[in-house]
Amino acid sequence: ITAALRNSLGVSVNHKCVQRLMKEMGLRALIRARKRSRHVPEISDVHVLNVLKRNFCAKAPNEKWATDITEFNVNGQKLYLSACMDLYNGEIIA
Repeated sequence: ITAALRNSLGVSVNHKCVQRLMKEMGLRALIRARKRSRHVPEISDVHVLNVLKRNFCAKAPNEKWATDITEFNVNGQKLYLSACMDLYNGEIIA
């Protein structure tokens, strides 16, 4: 609200003043809901052997690869990014 007042009206307003006035009027900012866990307790996860055993250093290229999946919410759609990195030199392979 402070930024909106500054941008639209050109009025310099302290954020603490805006916060105090909002509290007096009973106004609150909308906060995004937390994501719920989708884990089903009755179904166990597949157990995978710990091959690396926290040894993330490789002695040769293409010896050890690591990957991670990141979820983005863009225009109401879920997009996923999966990067594959060679642990020898930190190069992104895919």
